[in-house]
Amino acid sequence: MEDDPNEPGLTDLVDQLRRFADERDWQPFHTPKNLAMALAGEIGELLAELQWLTPEESAAVMSDPGHGARVRAEIGDVMIYLTRLADVLGIDLVAAATDKLAEAARRYPVEQSYGSATKAQSADRVG
Repeated sequence: MEDDPNEPGLTDLVDQLRRFADERDWQPFHTPKNLAMALAGEIGELLAELQWLTPEESAAVMSDPGHGARVRAEIGDVMIYLTRLADVLGIDLVAAATDKLAEAARRYPVEQSYGSATKAQSADRVG
């Protein structure tokens, strides 16, 4: 996916969410604990949309207009809470994800991991 310069990016989303919370004086409620709990709830709602689907049905979920719209909405909620939580904690989401990807590349080199879903076993495991 290429970035469209006319589309808002992650920084824009962070700013929008900050403004949204500020305008409603929700900062007292946007504690890391509360945001993490809300995020878990939204992930649960996303899981509920996929729970009883076969692997094939879950892969094709976006082709059903109603079901796809619900999945898209739940992913939007997850993104909102994750983004807000990271902002409140002062975490750069892109940097955190990039760091985790680099760690995963170290732990799962292509030549040892290609085509395998086996998790690496080590004391310094990053989960």
